[in-house]
Amino acid sequence: MTKRATVCSSSGIPLVETQSTSFPCPGCGKSIGRSQRCRVQAVSYICPNCRFEGP
Repeated sequence: MTKRATVCSSSGIPLVETQSTSFPCPGCGKSIGRSQRCRVQAVSYICPNCRFEGP
């Protein structure tokens, strides 16, 4: 199991909001963090490990 992300993979802001989330990358399993704002606005993210790109 990978360590939970502490910052948003898109914006870099800390994941302190109650609706922020962390999940394993579908490509490699590395932890991806998403802030509530980036999730709602569907801001793209790129996995720093395998370059998987998601909404």
